[in-house]
Amino acid sequence: MKKTLGRQVIPIPEKTHPNTYNSRMSSLSVPDPGIPSWTFLTNHAHVLIAISRDPELRQRDVAFAVGITVGAVQRIIHDLEEAGYLEATKVGRRNRYKVMGDQLLRHPLEDQHTVSDLITSLDQ
Repeated sequence: MKKTLGRQVIPIPEKTHPNTYNSRMSSLSVPDPGIPSWTFLTNHAHVLIAISRDPELRQRDVAFAVGITVGAVQRIIHDLEEAGYLEATKVGRRNRYKVMGDQLLRHPLEDQHTVSDLITSLDQ
């Protein structure tokens, strides 16, 4: 798309979806625009899964991978720590996270399963 400003033509970039990590968090990829706007898992689950795959991810990398803001990641990490699902340890200037896999999921429909059950089932 182009926009004319006086005599100068300024190219306007096409709107695209933000980049996200691929399913193994090993490289960046642009998601398929055909992916539905909603997902089966919450952002809390997405943050926990991203951290489980790479415990040394920075919060901005988690935000990028999940497709949410850094502020949202900070709130979610705080929620997960408060509930005992995640522990953060300061290593230099960065955090290293530990997912507490033995914790039970919160909703009554899945409260007989642990965080490890969820992560393991998604990593198969």
